[in-house]
Amino acid sequence: MSRTEGGRKRKASGRRRSADDDTRGEGSPDDALVLIAAAATQLAGLAQRNKFRVLDHLLAMARLEADEQMRVRSRRKLS
Repeated sequence: MSRTEGGRKRKASGRRRSADDDTRGEGSPDDALVLIAAAATQLAGLAQRNKFRVLDHLLAMARLEADEQMRVRSRRKLS
């Protein structure tokens, strides 16, 4: 059911944001990947020390994915 009373609805701007769009001032996507990789490495170490094997494995996969994304982005910049 939809409401018909009160309030204006926000109109779409017509501009779609891409995955590489950096308009919020949070640093570049490359910076984000470096931070994610570093955090995943530290958290994986914590999980490993506490014998959380599944978490350790998942965090290691997150690190590998961040590394792969960095490789893909650097290849795009070269071409």
